[in-house]
Amino acid sequence: MNYRDWEQVKVLAETWPAEEVLEWTFQMFRGEVELASGFGAEGVALIDMAVRLRSDVRVHTLDTGFLFPETYALIEQIERHYGIQVERVRSEVTPEQQEQKYGGALWKRNPDQCCSMRKVEPLRKKLSGLQAWVTAIRREQTPDRALARKLEWDTRFGLVKINPIVDWSSDMVWQYIRANGVPYNPLHDRNYPSIGCTHCTRPVAPGDDPRSGRWAGLGKTECGLHASGIRNSATLPILGQWGESV
Repeated sequence: MNYRDWEQVKVLAETWPAEEVLEWTFQMFRGEVELASGFGAEGVALIDMAVRLRSDVRVHTLDTGFLFPETYALIEQIERHYGIQVERVRSEVTPEQQEQKYGGALWKRNPDQCCSMRKVEPLRKKLSGLQAWVTAIRREQTPDRALARKLEWDTRFGLVKINPIVDWSSDMVWQYIRANGVPYNPLHDRNYPSIGCTHCTRPVAPGDDPRSGRWAGLGKTECGLHASGIRNSATLPILGQWGESV
């Protein structure tokens, strides 16, 4: 696919429903694409949708070592429910090694460093072997995600990024979950609309921003995986790194 074709398909994809975005993705990238999931409501809905299209879909998750017990249990439940194997992507630095080197509660003193060590760098290593990755981000979640498109070039990680449900509302996510009997994290029923690590996630009060329970009081809303300024600013790399090999 050349530059002009890529620009055209990016525009066209904005009119496609989520299922069509996934169908195009699986046909285009075959075994060189994986679905990344944090196992929030959006993530499990997308897994259900993907498995309906491709039973051998490849899914990975970032296991920081600090996830909620309910999240670990949900991952295993999803594996049993759909007959898939979820790859756990972990940092090369164990939680114990992190504490020994940087001291306790790094997530309080330098949350960006903690996220980089436990999420961003492990994901970078994982994605280096792929041509594309699929995420469950939505535009209304954070300002950084507001300009995300269904198909885009991720300059941070150097591959194509696909966001099939980026234009969905939270209500649409939950309608899909209920209509299709998708397993989800019980913490959502206990006022945890957004779930990350145990140390950096708290429940939110009714009416509060759904992301206000993440890194509360730290002025932080993103772990660094979907930060602004890494999308659509460069498309030429596709010609050499993606288009010629597809």
